[in-house]
Amino acid sequence: MPDLEVPVLIVGGSLVGMSTALLLGHHGISALAVDHHHGTAIHPRAAMINQRTMEIFRSVGVEQIVREKSGEQFDQDGAIMAVETLAGKELAWYIANLNEGVRDVSPCSRVFITQSLLEPLLQKCALELGAQLRFGTEMTSFEQDPDGVTAIIRDRDTGALQTVRARYMVAADGSRSGIRHALGIPMLGRGVFSNSITIYFRAPVAPLMRGRNLSVIMVVNPTLRGFFRIEKPYESGFLAVHTIGDPAHPETDVSKGLTDARCLEYVHAALGTSDVPVTIENVMHWQSTADIAERFRDGRIFLAGDAAHVMPPYGGFGGNCGIHDAHNLAWKLAWVLGGAASPELLLSYETERRPAAAFTVEQAYSRYVTRAAAYLGTSGMQPLEDDLNIELGYCYDGRGHENPRQSKGRPGTRAPHVWLACGGRRISTLDLFGRKFVLLAGSAWRGTAPAGPVEVHQIGVGGITDPDDAFPAAYGITPEGAVLVRPDGFVSASYQSARIPN
Repeated sequence: MPDLEVPVLIVGGSLVGMSTALLLGHHGISALAVDHHHGTAIHPRAAMINQRTMEIFRSVGVEQIVREKSGEQFDQDGAIMAVETLAGKELAWYIANLNEGVRDVSPCSRVFITQSLLEPLLQKCALELGAQLRFGTEMTSFEQDPDGVTAIIRDRDTGALQTVRARYMVAADGSRSGIRHALGIPMLGRGVFSNSITIYFRAPVAPLMRGRNLSVIMVVNPTLRGFFRIEKPYESGFLAVHTIGDPAHPETDVSKGLTDARCLEYVHAALGTSDVPVTIENVMHWQSTADIAERFRDGRIFLAGDAAHVMPPYGGFGGNCGIHDAHNLAWKLAWVLGGAASPELLLSYETERRPAAAFTVEQAYSRYVTRAAAYLGTSGMQPLEDDLNIELGYCYDGRGHENPRQSKGRPGTRAPHVWLACGGRRISTLDLFGRKFVLLAGSAWRGTAPAGPVEVHQIGVGGITDPDDAFPAAYGITPEGAVLVRPDGFVSASYQSARIPN
C-alpha cells in the first residue's frame, strides 16, 4: 500500500511546477508538488511576465499583487534596447515601451518581477487552494502502469522514504529533467551554443542610467555579449554573459575557469567604466540552448516547462511558455479526474502545446542570433515575428500563429478581450472564463446551450452590457450568434445562429 495517494504528483516546485499546483487547485484538484531545493527560488532572476501569463494570473486572483510587487522592484513600461556599454553608445531600441501598442488586446500589462519574489506569491495562493508542497524532497524512482504512477520520494534532511501513488504525474523538473531522461524522450533542436553565466552584483549605477527607463539592456562590445537587468533604486542587478572576445569568432564557454576577478572585469566592461565600485554577490552557470522534447507525454506522465522546451532568454518567453503549458494541462486533468471528460481529452495537451512551444523556441533563438550572436548566421532561422503574435497569437487549430486582433473568435484561438459592464463595474470578457465552458451569446441569440456543464452569458441582455457595441465584431458573429469558450479561454466553437448541436 502507498503511504500517500494523490490525484496528481508534480515533480518540480519552481515557477512552472508551482503554477501547475496553483492552477490545479483553482480547478479543485489538490496536487502534491515536490522539489529537491529547500525553498522557492534563491537567485533573483528577473522574469518578464507577458500579457497572456498575466491573464492567467488574473483568472486565479493574483494579477494585482504581482503587478504591485513588480512596481516595487522595477520601473514599469521600460524599454528593451542595446548599448556598447551602459555608460556609452546606444546601438538599438527594440521596444521603446514594454506595453506600447498592446494595451488594447488585453486587460493586462507586461511586467518584470524576480522569481525570488514571484514564486512565494504563487506558493501562498497554491496552498490556499489546497495544494501540498514539499521542499527538500526528491523523487528517487517511479513506475507507471495503466492506472497511475507510483513514485518513491525522499526527504533530503532525514532520509525518510515515502511511496506516493498518483493518477497522473507532471514533470516540471527543469532542463536536465531526470523524468524525461528516464522515459527516453530525446531533445530535438539546436543544442548547446553557449556555456553562459549570470553575475549578480551590487553597484551604484543610477548615474549611468541617465534617467532612461530601461527594462532590458543588451550589451554588445568587443569584450562580451549579454544583457543587464537593474532593480530599483539602481544599486543592484545582474549581468548575463553569453560570449566573450572577438564577436565574429567568440569564445562560447564563458563558464570555464571563471574567477571573481574575471566577473568583476565583465561587469566593468559592460558598465563602461571601472570607477563604479562593484560587489559580486553570486554567479549562476547555465547553458544557452534551443531545444524541444520529441514528445510531451508518456502514458500518464506529462512534461511541462523546461523539461519540455528550453530556449535562450531573448524575448522573455521561457517561463511564460511553461506557465501556458500548465494552464492548458490543468483544466484537462481536472475534467478527466472529475469525470466530466474522458481520458482522450489529455491527448490534446501535446498536439496543442508542442507546436506552440516549438514556435516560441525558434523565435527566442532568432532574437538571440540577431541581437547577440550574429556569428551563428541566419541560415535556417525563423524570421522574427512580432512579440504580440508569440504571446497572444499562438493557435490550437493547426495554423501556427497570427496577430490576435485578427482571430475574431475563431475556434482554436484565444478568446478576444472586450471591455464589458456588469453591476456598475468594468470587466473583460476574459473575466468570464476560468473553470467551466462558457457560451458567450449575442443580444439577439435565441438558442439553448450545448449539453454539459456550460455557463451562459448573453451579452447585452440581463446583467452584462456591451457599452461600446464591440463584442459581436470582436468575436466574428452577428447578434444572433454565439461562441463556446473552453476553461482556458480558447474558443471551442462558433455559431452564427441559434442552431447549436448537442
